[in-house]
Amino acid sequence: MAVRKFSLAEDGVSESIGFILIFTIVIAGIGLVTLYGYPMLLQQQTGANERIMEKNMIVLQNDVKSLAYKTVPYKESSLKVEGGSLTVYNTLSTPPVATFSVTDCVGGNYVDPFPSGDLRYSSLSAGAEISLQNGAVVTRRLNEPGSVMLAEPRWFYDAPTNTVVLNLIGFNSTDIMSRAGIGTVQIAMGDTDYKTYPITGDLCIKYDSNPDYSDAWENYFRNSLKMTGTGPEYRFPLDASKPATLVIKKFDVTIKSL
Repeated sequence: MAVRKFSLAEDGVSESIGFILIFTIVIAGIGLVTLYGYPMLLQQQTGANERIMEKNMIVLQNDVKSLAYKTVPYKESSLKVEGGSLTVYNTLSTPPVATFSVTDCVGGNYVDPFPSGDLRYSSLSAGAEISLQNGAVVTRRLNEPGSVMLAEPRWFYDAPTNTVVLNLIGFNSTDIMSRAGIGTVQIAMGDTDYKTYPITGDLCIKYDSNPDYSDAWENYFRNSLKMTGTGPEYRFPLDASKPATLVIKKFDVTIKSL
């Protein structure tokens, strides 16, 4: 039986084929990671940025509460805004971002349409907006209908005393402001107004907004305040057998910087 001897040339061919196979496997692995893994990483990062901004907006809501309800004259918070931008839309925006009207349900006004403005985070990559408006934090998807309230405002109805307390908060700024990246949000309390009205009939609230956060506010009106009706006007469940009182508190919050 003859024994075959391999030449040096054949050994080289064998090494080349092995290298080509290993190189092909490595390139295919990199391609699969790039094709499937990288988009998943970007999606996770986008979702993380959105969750961070939800927490940041609640921090800013607490700053506004400190100004409005604890008589703190000035607050500032350092925030990191990624994946989008944070913008101030003040009460003078045209058309108004959101308006709240308080009436006696038959045409008499307690509060003319009150423009609240908002402090809004917009992210095209996440397809979402998060807004701090009139003391509430609301969010919506840009490509889907509907909205959700993440943190409620301080509105009250006290059934034993038949008293409604509405806190109306408006945002103003000295200039158009927008921020991406790391910045400091500085806010200060401006003018305030406090009025009390005796109510002899019904009490209605009308809400209008652009962009549309009506679903978030409707859920708040109907589920938290137990109001009746459908948008854009909602009716308080006042006890008609005893006197009722409406308390309106207006706060003007000035955004000094982002």
